[in-house]
Amino acid sequence: MRRRWLAVALGTAVLVIAATVGALALRGPQVDALVLQSAPLVRTLQFSARVATLSRVDVGSTVTGRVAQVRVAEGAQVRQGDVLVQLESEELRAALAQAVASQRQAQARLTGLRSSGRTAAQAARAQADATLQAASASLARVQQLVAEGFYSPAQLDEARRAVDVARAQQLSAQAQILANADAGTDVVQAQAQLALAQAATVAAQARLAQTDLMAPADARVLVRAVEPGQIVQPGKALLSLALAGPTQLVAQVDERFLDQLQPGQKAAVVADAFAGQRFAARVLSIAPSVDAQRGAIEVKFALEQQAPAFLREDMTLSVEVETARRERALVLPQAALRGAVAGDAGTVLVLQDGRAQARSVRLGLRTLDAVEVLDGLKEGDTVLRGGALQAGDRVRARTVAWTAGAAAPGAGAPGKGQGADAGSALTNAMGR
Repeated sequence: MRRRWLAVALGTAVLVIAATVGALALRGPQVDALVLQSAPLVRTLQFSARVATLSRVDVGSTVTGRVAQVRVAEGAQVRQGDVLVQLESEELRAALAQAVASQRQAQARLTGLRSSGRTAAQAARAQADATLQAASASLARVQQLVAEGFYSPAQLDEARRAVDVARAQQLSAQAQILANADAGTDVVQAQAQLALAQAATVAAQARLAQTDLMAPADARVLVRAVEPGQIVQPGKALLSLALAGPTQLVAQVDERFLDQLQPGQKAAVVADAFAGQRFAARVLSIAPSVDAQRGAIEVKFALEQQAPAFLREDMTLSVEVETARRERALVLPQAALRGAVAGDAGTVLVLQDGRAQARSVRLGLRTLDAVEVLDGLKEGDTVLRGGALQAGDRVRARTVAWTAGAAAPGAGAPGKGQGADAGSALTNAMGR
């Protein structure tokens, strides 16, 4: 009896199991599904950038000399005209003093020609006039006496020579007066000598001024490559300065994302060393050409407020740019799409009457893990995610929670924690 009872019980269990398997087979396998709902959708780009200034200059000496003093250290803020480095200048100061003395000498000579020189020339002319007048009168008397026979012809010749000498002296005095005039040769020559001395003074002053290396504008010292006692030569950079001006961020972005970027877009920036101090920026400009070797395009960012004090030249930053936003959209995971996407057309499987049904959809904004559905689905539709599922299969839906952006890469980047607003990031894996 006992064996008969066990056999009956075993047969009953087999029948129950068979009935259960049959029922499950009729109902189909259980697959993940999600109920389509509206939610915000944000697309961002993340990449590395570096801090840059509008202009960076190297300061060097234009003369060879020994460094006497270096007045600045790396990181110092300097104003335009501040002396940064001083070279030894004793020899150049002596050369300047010599040039100044030569200039004063030339000036004194010119002044003398215009004052005492003109007076002396006029006195010499008056003396020559008087001498010529006396010689002319003596010649007239001698000529009369020779005619009367009192003087010999030799005395007449002597009187004529005296007149000629006096006339020559008169011409010389007149020439000296002309030479001492404003347009005279002596004055012009003295003026030329004075101009030459003045030019030598200016040159000596310029050489002396070159011993003081000054800041060309307000700036910050980035590199100091000079020490007191060092011999410097022209062409060697001694200091590197970042000129004061708006701080910019420069990034090399993969050209694949060029269509997503445009000037004016907002960006969040954070430095790795100061992860808790995020600040805002915006896209300032996009380079008109692509770097062919790296397949990247240069993008510049301007800060929205004063630059944080911790920013340093060439510091590496993480930047996240918001390239598109939908405040309310029907959002699907990219994994829910079936097959290849042609343009904006795609296919999904939806649950209808217990079976998987193919549905064509028109797609809109796309992120790394999410896509916007414009047509083909409505809010509340159940979309299936089973990988091996085919259209027409019987299925049982197992609803799973999904939030766009939850699987976005780049944890620790500026966009971390934005999954709640359905954000998603396209990571630019350019490297630093």
